Amino acid sequence: MRKYRVGIIDILGKSVSKRAFARYSRANNMSIMPQVVAVWCEDLGHEVHLAYYSGPACVIGGLPDDVDVVFICAFSHSAYVAYALSACFRAKGAVTVLGGPHARSYPLDARKHFDYVVGFTDEALIGELLRECAPHRPEGVYLSARQQPNRLASLRRRWKYMEPVLAASPVLRSVPILGSLGCPYQCSFCVDAKIAYAPMDYEGLKEDLRFLVEHKPSRSIVAWHDPNFGIRFDDYMGLIEEAVPPGRLTFAAETSLSLLKEDNLKRLKYNNFQAILPGIESWYDNGDKSKTRSTKGQEKVERVAEHARLVMQYVPYMQANLIFGLDVDEGPEPFELTKHFVDLAPGVYPFFSLLMSYGRSAPDNLRYQRAGRVLNVPFHFLNQLHSMNVRPLHYDWLTFFGHVVDTYEYAFSKRALFRRACAPHKNLTTRVEQFFRGWTSEGDHKLNNMRKMHRRLADPKVRAYFDGETDVLPDFFVEPIREDLGPLWDWLPDGALYHDPNLYLKETQGLVPNPIEPAMVAV
Repeated sequence: MRKYRVGIIDILGKSVSKRAFARYSRANNMSIMPQVVAVWCEDLGHEVHLAYYSGPACVIGGLPDDVDVVFICAFSHSAYVAYALSACFRAKGAVTVLGGPHARSYPLDARKHFDYVVGFTDEALIGELLRECAPHRPEGVYLSARQQPNRLASLRRRWKYMEPVLAASPVLRSVPILGSLGCPYQCSFCVDAKIAYAPMDYEGLKEDLRFLVEHKPSRSIVAWHDPNFGIRFDDYMGLIEEAVPPGRLTFAAETSLSLLKEDNLKRLKYNNFQAILPGIESWYDNGDKSKTRSTKGQEKVERVAEHARLVMQYVPYMQANLIFGLDVDEGPEPFELTKHFVDLAPGVYPFFSLLMSYGRSAPDNLRYQRAGRVLNVPFHFLNQLHSMNVRPLHYDWLTFFGHVVDTYEYAFSKRALFRRACAPHKNLTTRVEQFFRGWTSEGDHKLNNMRKMHRRLADPKVRAYFDGETDVLPDFFVEPIREDLGPLWDWLPDGALYHDPNLYLKETQGLVPNPIEPAMVAV
């Protein structure tokens, strides 16, 4: 095999950090797989360079001008940064590869801008790709392993790529670790719903934790990136207790409320878990994750709030994740229930997302596409926070965003921020972080975006776009993209701002030439 100069780019954000909280936390957005791919490429004998981008700027690391192949990892909201970077490196003669969530969600669109688009990725797939490593134009090749790997390159091997990023985080340093892939729950809107749950190799995890005990940076927290951490709770607590002396590492994890019974909470406290992020999702559905399968509405709010108060007796930082716009929601009640939850559990940090359809990533997406409810909202805004690409089933747009704005104003009012910061069982760091984050990120940045969207929807031309009566993008979508991309705007391929939101449906109906066939998937 020819030895290549390999460049790897992990896109930390679609724009240069403008808000205070983002500036302090952006470095913590690094992904694990770019570092893993870097080690795999090293093992194959290639020269590897890894760079971290924030919008148009390379903020950590860098790539030489004469790289032979460039791997880019991107979420959908940073797809245009990835597309522009690919065009730039292709012009220099490099072969480009896209991986990450956008590659899995929109592979047909991504193939237009990359030589390779990869789904599930393992070491064998990277080896096969580099053995060929050829331009594929005008349409790239899609590759995917049969399943996700059960063991990744060790933290010790990846540390040289991770350490510079941690050093660039001025306050809190988040060290990512992965204990499992996939999810056992079947939330039909979730990107992990179709991925079978699989724990990582336990011995490899213990090796990583032992390495961290000796090499952890100051002001650091170990963040489990599992979609749902601790499904096999005793196993994971056991391996942590075997590898980590009490108090030597601090942990944070996203998990299910149903796992947080009091005995488990005591064990989490013993193992120094300082932050827990359960998914509540809805007051009317998805009860398996919150242990409220048959409980809905007001009763579910009260039970979850009571459980949350118990959680915070053992874990000082709890974030409750809720989604606005699900089909089970109707009228003002879901939003009023959320405000009531804020009152009943004032110490919980509420995190709100808008319903989003990411191409082929979730079971519900085909249903939304069949109903003609998915919009061509540019990828740049598919971040569950600023816009929404699925028309609500039971709301008109003005009413819906009016409720969203009202709920944000309530949940991040001065009164709510003060009550959250003063809630019992919190340490000083948690109080300061939650107040600062709530004031700048949610109470300022996100709330202002929701207010702007609500005002814009009063314009009949804008509403015509969101009602599906026209596919002409409103100007307010285009200008932020131009501003965020900066010099990369000139490299954005023609037509990239438009994608077919129903491409997955058309593919299943046999209406797409050169679809992603099963035979193309397994490597």
